[in-house]
Amino acid sequence: MSKIKIGKRTIGDGCPTFIIAEIGMNHNGDVKLAKKIIKAAADCGCDAAKFQIFTAEKLVTKDAETYGNQDGHLPKYQQEMYKKHELTKDDYNELKQYCDKLGLVFFGSVWDEENADLLEEVGGEIFKFGSMDITHLPLLEHVAKKGKPIMLSVGMSTMDEVEEAVKAIIKHNKKLMLLHCVSSYPAKAEDTSMLSMIALKEKFGFPVGFSDHTPDVLTDTVAVALGANIIEKHFTIDKKLPGVDHFLSFEPHEMKRMVQEVRLVEKMLGKKELFVKECELETRMMARRSVIAKVNIPKGTVITKDMLIIKRPGTGLHPRELHNVIGKKAKKHIKEDELIAHEHLE
Repeated sequence: MSKIKIGKRTIGDGCPTFIIAEIGMNHNGDVKLAKKIIKAAADCGCDAAKFQIFTAEKLVTKDAETYGNQDGHLPKYQQEMYKKHELTKDDYNELKQYCDKLGLVFFGSVWDEENADLLEEVGGEIFKFGSMDITHLPLLEHVAKKGKPIMLSVGMSTMDEVEEAVKAIIKHNKKLMLLHCVSSYPAKAEDTSMLSMIALKEKFGFPVGFSDHTPDVLTDTVAVALGANIIEKHFTIDKKLPGVDHFLSFEPHEMKRMVQEVRLVEKMLGKKELFVKECELETRMMARRSVIAKVNIPKGTVITKDMLIIKRPGTGLHPRELHNVIGKKAKKHIKEDELIAHEHLE
């Protein structure tokens, strides 16, 4: 499987999981709030802060109504909603510099060619396509030609649609990562179909991950245990803030726990080989067995099988050497319950 280099980080099998705080539109159009969320993401141990970069008029018609309107807290029309969450190029420059200062990768989902160019100009390190744009082949190709790493979410998609999008991108750029996603807000854990992520990895050979809309940590740890190279989770400093995605986002205490558990899962996975762990050495020595004298064996005695027994600890001759001891003469007096050693034998 290919690996993707992002600054000092590498994404792929055998590398630490790349954990993205999806800030998206949770800044509510306020750079100061965006910076507070970025700082919280860094404090939680995330690797990246991701935004959604768009211009409302280029994204949606005036009369397209909002969907997934939780408790009626959103405006009636999508364009009005998105307009409130636009940021300027200067804003993104400031946020990029702040991410650099805190050691986070800054990037964004781009929803049109002009804003893709804006992200390039401010130094975005990855270009993300949300699931809704997997069929926007002209946009995919426009961005692919930039030669920058690309993440593609595949929610709501058939494998044929994913294959068509992948072909459009890799004509120009093979720095591709695929994110399994369930485009439901919030999504239920039982709807995540994690094996779909494995199918993506097996079919295309690119790093894969999970763009998670569920309200818990379990889905992320399961994804990492199954082989996710990337976890993306919506993030806010307060679920009660007004806005589109705060209600389904992790707060800092939840994100911190998720990062800790993902890192623990990575340690749990270990290496793809069987070996004796350092923590097992004492148990191995004391709980394994050795060849032991079952009775007192006087010096000069020819040792028979009924004079021997296999008992703990495992600090003497290995049980496989039992037949090498039988028929040998005792070089010294061997006491009952004494471990047999080579120097005891003639």
